[in-house]
Amino acid sequence: QQGCDPFAQTQRSKLQHRRARINQQINKEMRMRAGAENLFRATSNHKVKETVALELSYVNSNLQLLKEELEELNSSMDVYQNDSESISVPMIPLGLKETKELDLLVPLKDFISEHYGEESVLFEKEIKEFMELRQAMRTPSRNEAGLELLMEYYNQLYFLDSRFFPPTKSLGVFFHWYDSLTGVPSQQRALAFEKGSVLFNLGALHTQIGARQDRASLPGLNQAIDAFQKAAGAFNYLKENFSNAPSLDMSAASLNMLVRLMVAQVQECVFEKMTLLRAQNDFLARLQLAQEAARVEDVYSLVHQTMTQPHVKDYVPFSWTTMVHVKSEHFKALSHYFAAIALCDCPVASDAELPEQEKAFLQFHVTMPEGPSLRVLLQDPEERRKLGKAHLKKAIMKHEEAMRIHGLCKILRKMDILQEVLSFAHKRSLSKYSEIDHEEDFFETGEAPDIHPKTHQKPEIKSPNFSQVKVTDLFHRLGPLSVFSAKNKWYPARRVHLMRGENGFGFTLRGDSPVLIAGVIPGGCAAEAGLKEGDYIISVNGKDCKWSKHAEVVQLLKSTGKEGVDIGVITLQGSECPKSADGKVAVMSSGTGMLKSNKENSRKSLMNSKSASTLLVWSKKSKRSKKSTYSGVPFTAVGDNEAMY
Repeated sequence: QQGCDPFAQTQRSKLQHRRARINQQINKEMRMRAGAENLFRATSNHKVKETVALELSYVNSNLQLLKEELEELNSSMDVYQNDSESISVPMIPLGLKETKELDLLVPLKDFISEHYGEESVLFEKEIKEFMELRQAMRTPSRNEAGLELLMEYYNQLYFLDSRFFPPTKSLGVFFHWYDSLTGVPSQQRALAFEKGSVLFNLGALHTQIGARQDRASLPGLNQAIDAFQKAAGAFNYLKENFSNAPSLDMSAASLNMLVRLMVAQVQECVFEKMTLLRAQNDFLARLQLAQEAARVEDVYSLVHQTMTQPHVKDYVPFSWTTMVHVKSEHFKALSHYFAAIALCDCPVASDAELPEQEKAFLQFHVTMPEGPSLRVLLQDPEERRKLGKAHLKKAIMKHEEAMRIHGLCKILRKMDILQEVLSFAHKRSLSKYSEIDHEEDFFETGEAPDIHPKTHQKPEIKSPNFSQVKVTDLFHRLGPLSVFSAKNKWYPARRVHLMRGENGFGFTLRGDSPVLIAGVIPGGCAAEAGLKEGDYIISVNGKDCKWSKHAEVVQLLKSTGKEGVDIGVITLQGSECPKSADGKVAVMSSGTGMLKSNKENSRKSLMNSKSASTLLVWSKKSKRSKKSTYSGVPFTAVGDNEAMY
């Protein structure tokens, strides 16, 4: 479960190191700026004000340079691309969010001794194991194992939240994370910020896995499609379940842009898949390719529109916006190129093929081309050549526009692969145009109508499947979560000595893990010893019974002799009122902190029902305890799952 060695000098780790170094410098400059701004506001001395203003301008220009350096690093798409010989258009991957080390030993030990009343030193092993998991999660390997590591840590955070983060009190721990694109540091006490950042990295890792696939082969393309769909799912889940994030990369506007970008990259892979699968010389297959390319252009145009919106424009690297713009023009050119190829290179339809081709062509253009009827157009080679020429003219214009936009970005100019792809496509269209252009053509080449976008494989946004990585609560020794959680409070544990009377101990028991005293007979042994309805049995004769089943506790009680039995019990505070009301309060107050994990509660119950067997036990427990209301149930009314002892 270890992450890859953070000191291993791979291309990616070098990038991560440089990114971390710049993050630290940005952090330092921001602290200096905050100090200078405070001094500027506080002083009334004109000379000091002038000096501070000069210092501030230095700090701000330094910050600007650092941010530009970081942007250039984040635009190093080539680090994440595959290294196969084939030429593929580069994809846009995301760098992982960096985080500082976190020492939880003291805060968790304090909470264990104060809240749970346990010997905290006995839980050092579990705390260290959790901290090791967090350390490993900072540098996940770029494969399935890395994804599982992030998922495992994310699932462990659910238990950490339930065990150590009460709704009304802060643990006093700050979670520090750096913005994925600007490197600006953010910190929060809310565990939801940690969860959200891990979820962001899960999406980012999927983008890196998608970008490095060899898309010249069908398996590589399918893996890339799956990775980008899962990345879209992670960002979408983050957008829908976490709000008020302190860092820009997790704002709703940024996440919306990232989801759209991932969907566009899936659509591009679908187009590449079609070019691999479709027959080269088939008229209908060529039309389908043209419509697929038009669909890719459509989704990239939407991404470009999203990237140029006010809240996103100044934040997204210029190289990304340019790349997306280039791709939308490039795929528009390809849609017209394949339309021309269908018309000029494929044989004229036979009478048998004509109805099917007419039907396809009717839905092909956004507006019908001017000129002869559809039947004549499809059966007259000269008419086909004329329309094909118009499509090629438009394709060449769009290729040139893509190359012009590409030339405006210094970072993209360094990307040889992209340059090569654009140049190859442009030359191919030019050569086709010169091939079909006749010297005696005196007609003016008309305006080719745009192609109707259509896809045969709609991208799917795949939400993270948290239940695929089974985890066991590291702190399960504290007891079942239905009772022993951060939101519940209980009175100090009591040890009661019981002697068996003629009618047994004089109480009814219900449920298991932990077993509940459901009723106490007035005047019986249990009542005299001070046991109350609603007490939980946590030990019998010194044996821990927090996790014991009903039958196990009964067996321990029955095996006691004349000397009697020592029972350890706890009483939940506020257990006089029904548990369901208590549960309601807990849910209502769980959204503390700036970053609210609005829908986390529903996610938890969903995760409870799907995840590891330990989770299943607890979801059942919570249901059971809700049924066991603590209003005065008469001891004679013994329910189905209660037994009297």
